[in-house]
Amino acid sequence: MPDLQFSIEGADVVQFAAAPLLSFKVRIVNRASEEIVHTIAMRAQIQIEVTRRKYDPSEQARLQDLFGEPDRWGQTLRNMLWTHASVVVPRFTGSVQADIPVPCTFDFNVAATKYFHGVSSGDLPLCFQFSGNVFYQGEAETLQVAPISWDKEAKYRLLVKVWKDLMDAYYPNSAWLALQRETFEKLYQYKVREGIPSWEEAIERALNALPETVRS
Repeated sequence: MPDLQFSIEGADVVQFAAAPLLSFKVRIVNRASEEIVHTIAMRAQIQIEVTRRKYDPSEQARLQDLFGEPDRWGQTLRNMLWTHASVVVPRFTGSVQADIPVPCTFDFNVAATKYFHGVSSGDLPLCFQFSGNVFYQGEAETLQVAPISWDKEAKYRLLVKVWKDLMDAYYPNSAWLALQRETFEKLYQYKVREGIPSWEEAIERALNALPETVRS
């Protein structure tokens, strides 16, 4: 019966995908090295272990929307679910490297996006928790199936630069902000009424109309 060990060996920005995509390279080692694994239907739950790094004052200010004032972080700082991903691993014996594609979003209504945007340097501590089914060749060359053990996981520290390079590649000098339709209509009518040519200028004018203490 397979005894699988997992490790993350790297992460790359996938160029020219339909949406921002990171590819994590996972090394899978079967301790039963002579056993033939026909395929693995594998899932990964990816957690952000936010307590496993330090934050400078500028990062603390940018993360207040998520965790509140820094003096409360002892109570509010908790691991966050980033996303789920899945992959089918082909036949191998001994070990194999597989790519886990992880779609990413720049939607600031998503907590993980706020977190990634809020950190400016260093790395992002991640925990991959694996599940799924392993199809392997058992005794008498019969096909067997076994679940991936619930305790299989791998740690990885994703460089912040990789995340920022991903978003710069897909959204150069821009960001996405989803609005409720009623709010969008108000902004749209303001833009039309004032004859403002671009959305950026409409928002800039609305911000400039606020008192200086509010803008700062």
